[in-house]
Amino acid sequence: MVSISISVQDTAFDAGAMLNDFSNENSQVGAVISFTGLVRDTPDNDLDRMVIEHYPGMTERALQTIADEAAQRWDLAAVLVIHRFGDLHVGEQIMMVATASRHRTAGFEAAEFLMDYLKSRAPFWKKEFTKSGAEWVDAKDADEAALGRWSAD
Repeated sequence: MVSISISVQDTAFDAGAMLNDFSNENSQVGAVISFTGLVRDTPDNDLDRMVIEHYPGMTERALQTIADEAAQRWDLAAVLVIHRFGDLHVGEQIMMVATASRHRTAGFEAAEFLMDYLKSRAPFWKKEFTKSGAEWVDAKDADEAALGRWSAD
């Protein structure tokens, strides 16, 4: 049975502490893989803030579904997904994914799968506020292409 933890929250989290707890809870595996995403400034270095919106309940169900799919596709012991919403500023943590697996390949692939899904399909809406105004963030072609590699043949 794969342990899956999903958190959608408006509060900051301590990625180091979360990773330590996750590792300690999964001490019998061979690999723990983690990724933490940060708010990146715009190319013009003028991002005031990013606002992330979501629909409570729907978002958690969608994240649970994709975590369940990762657990079915790879030999995992545990999955952790944290995603923030609300007002975020440059350098703040947006999300974290961690996987625990017997072997590193499964952990890396599952973590990348989860990250690609979060970037392009998870039901979050992002709006950037810059000196020149506010604009919703569109999906990027590169993100869609990255997700495409996980399609069944």
